[in-house]
Amino acid sequence: MLRLISVLAVAAIALVGLFPGLITPTTYAPVSYCSPTASFQSTFAMSDSEIAYVAPGATEDDLRRIGRLEIELDRLRVGLAIPGFSAAVVKDQEILWARGFGCADIASGTPATPDTPYHLASLTKPIAATVLLQLIEEGHVRLNDPLTAYGFEIPNDKGAILVEHLLSHTSQGEPGRRYHYCGDCFGRIDTVMKAATGKAFRQLVIERVIEPLELGSTMPGPTGALVGVYDAGQSTRFQDVWDRLATPYVLVRGYGNVVDRYATYFGSAAGLISSVLDYARFDAAIDRNELISVESQKLAWTPYKSTSGRDLPYGYGWFIQQRGGLNYDWHYGYWNSTSTLYVKVPERGLTFLIFANSDRLSSPYWLGIDANVRRSPAARAFLDIFVDD
Repeated sequence: MLRLISVLAVAAIALVGLFPGLITPTTYAPVSYCSPTASFQSTFAMSDSEIAYVAPGATEDDLRRIGRLEIELDRLRVGLAIPGFSAAVVKDQEILWARGFGCADIASGTPATPDTPYHLASLTKPIAATVLLQLIEEGHVRLNDPLTAYGFEIPNDKGAILVEHLLSHTSQGEPGRRYHYCGDCFGRIDTVMKAATGKAFRQLVIERVIEPLELGSTMPGPTGALVGVYDAGQSTRFQDVWDRLATPYVLVRGYGNVVDRYATYFGSAAGLISSVLDYARFDAAIDRNELISVESQKLAWTPYKSTSGRDLPYGYGWFIQQRGGLNYDWHYGYWNSTSTLYVKVPERGLTFLIFANSDRLSSPYWLGIDANVRRSPAARAFLDIFVDD
């Protein structure tokens, strides 16, 4: 776990005048922080807190941006009635800032922290694409292989649908002609991986991502009877992650946030569980090319070309967007009681992550419709403060 923010850092921030009147840090009280009457506390007003981290090497400019982002994010959380979320900013492959906002569990007053695990929904896709690209580098799979080579039986396919069509969301209709986001189609990558290696995606992601990167707050979501095993505390692996998983909530008119249940599918399309800190480690690993080569990563971040030669808004496991001469490589997640967002600006060496225990970060914004990340107010806050300012 990252070291807690130091008293010296708090003092330094107070000296630069970032938050006048907050020279004396206050003590963090988790129950009151999660109560309905709690007021927002800046990271820089807290001492010995487990909900916030700022890198010791953060500059004065970094600290000012962090302060602005925190205020905007908490305003968003309150406005959308989200019980809790965790967020992080990665700069030059190092975690610059991370903190939790609100509650991981309302009833117990458990606060959201940078280590809180969340259900990622479709934020599983960039990790799954990375695993598949590893298999391609090793010669187990080829992008231009037809699905029929892996035992698929899809009506009227006739060998036209290729592996690359699943990865790029271009398998619907005439394969390769147009982008149409299809989580179920992407999930067929599971069958490709199993046919090529004899191993399920669950095993591959553990062996190729979770274990090598030592991700202590990440696990494949349990399915079927395994859910009951974890609920009963009887699992011998990943039980700690499951026990710390943020409680899922759904906003019900007239009642407020009500406890819900996460979807129990697990596969390449969705279902991984992780924290913003662990995902930030994955993010740094891909930037260091520890998982796949420079060439493979560049391919993943290249817009897929349609059969007519048009650039489409998706690469291999990533949305691809250009704005103001910069590339945004990003993805989002949206499912039962969960919403997640991952935005990279490679030219600036910046990454933003935010995971919530409600669908409200994603459900109002339809991010996949036109693949425009700036539909998300959380993404806009990060981009306006850290990239465009």
